[in-house]
Parts: sequence; structure tokens; C-alpha cells
Amino acid sequence: MDLPFTLSTSHPVTVRRMSRRDLETAIDWAAEEGWNPGLHDAETFYLTDPGGFFALEADGTVVGTVSVVRYGREFAFGGFYILRPDYRGRGIGFALQQEFTLPFAGERNLGIDGVFEMQPRYARAGFVFSHRNLRYEGHGGGSMPGSVVPLDDVPIEGVIAYDRPFFPGPREAFLRRFLRQPDSVGFAYPAPGGAVSGYGLARSCRVGYKVGPLFANSPTIAADLFSALLAEVPGEPVYLDVPEPNRSALDLVERHGMVPVFGTARMYSRRVPSLPLDRIYGITTFELG
Repeated sequence: MDLPFTLSTSHPVTVRRMSRRDLETAIDWAAEEGWNPGLHDAETFYLTDPGGFFALEADGTVVGTVSVVRYGREFAFGGFYILRPDYRGRGIGFALQQEFTLPFAGERNLGIDGVFEMQPRYARAGFVFSHRNLRYEGHGGGSMPGSVVPLDDVPIEGVIAYDRPFFPGPREAFLRRFLRQPDSVGFAYPAPGGAVSGYGLARSCRVGYKVGPLFANSPTIAADLFSALLAEVPGEPVYLDVPEPNRSALDLVERHGMVPVFGTARMYSRRVPSLPLDRIYGITTFELG
């Protein structure tokens, strides 16, 4: 697709690729929307697919953002869909989706996490509902279980291999940066031969820490990993984005006295992939899937 691309809207709006600096602006906007981005999201996100982040311009000024991050030839994930308030309600978002983001994704299955009130609009555009992701807020603290090890102490190849069934596309390059980012803490549940039976990461955000991913083969393993992450950030606000179909994950946040504060509808443009939601206790991000 040739860029810049002009949307067929009443007010001329063009789409161009973001620079690395533009993404800082997009993340600041995300913070203003209450999304609480991670302190190092710009760096880890942008390098995943530098060609997948876009700015919307009108009269030479950035008025919106969107991303379509590609994971191989079969899957992409859309995020950072933000329009400046004075440009909302003009049909720009629908034109962006139909004329740009879906064509840019091409034959890839495009996943999104949309706010609940936008779900009917995405459905009219052809997106298929999978499940709801619910953000829970709590606080760090507690004791460290002896069953887990620091994530840095296990071979990254074992973590990448374990992660593969949990995501619709290959994301090795993303994981190598995301799991080693500054101001983060991670733990793994070791298994024989350098493998793992679960792992989790907590990254520092504008407010507190977000836990994600949190993947585990059993509720007990998930509980130990989560307890370890909480123990490393005593007194800090902690957020976990839980797939609603995972009853064990809901039990986990309830046991820790966490409360729901936000949610999204996970939807896909072509088909709902077969993912082990019963082992996903916390998704990785709302922005990149």
C-alpha cells in the first residue's frame, strides 16, 4: 500500500508511517486516555514492526494514531486507535478501518482489543467476537514462593518455545526485547531440560506495574508465579488483564482482593484462533496482543 494514503472523508486526512518520535506522542495520548502504558513500551513496541505504526494528519497536524503490527504472514494485531477529540464523530475511524487497516493487514487475520461500546461497530465491519479481557487492579506485596526462578535464569529459547501456542503468530523478536526490558521483573516455573511450565512478567508503567504475559499449565503454577511478581513490587498498584473465560484466573484475582477497572472485547477480522485460554491468566498487552 502506497503511503501517504488519503482517506475518503469530508475533511482531508492522510495516513503516513510514524517515526520513533511519533510513537512517543501516541503513547502520551494513550496515557491521557487512561491506558497506563509501560515506561519502555515505545522502544519494545516500535522495534517489533517499525512499518506497522501510523499517524493520521490533517492540515499538517497529527490528529490520530493507529498500529497494525504484523506477526508473520498469517496474523497481525491492531492497536493505538486514537483520534483527537475534535476529530471524533466524523466517520474518520470507520474510513480508517475499511480503507486502510484491513487492507494493510491483507490476508492476515487481524486481532483487536476494542472497548465494549465499540464492539457493535467492529461487528458491523466484519470482526468476530472471541471473548472479553478484564483488567483487574490490586497491590503488590506478600511472600516469595520457593517454586519459581527468575526469568533470566532460564534459557530464553525455552520460554519462546513455551509461548508459541499462546499467540496466533510467531513473536520471537518481540519476546526477546519485551522480556528483557528495563524496570521489569519476571519469573518462570522450571521444567526438565531447560523448558518451563509457565512464566510471567511485570513491567513498570506510568502508574504501578502491569503483569503480562502470565501463562501457566495449572492454577497452582499461575498462583505461584503471580505471588512471586507481587512480592517483587510491594505496595505498588498492580494490573492484570484476565481473559474472562478462564475461571481459574478470575478466582486468582478474587483471592488477591483485586477489583475490575476496565475491559475490552477481543475480536478478529477473519476467524477466532484456537488458543489455550484456560492457561492464559494474563494477556501480554492490549496494544500488541
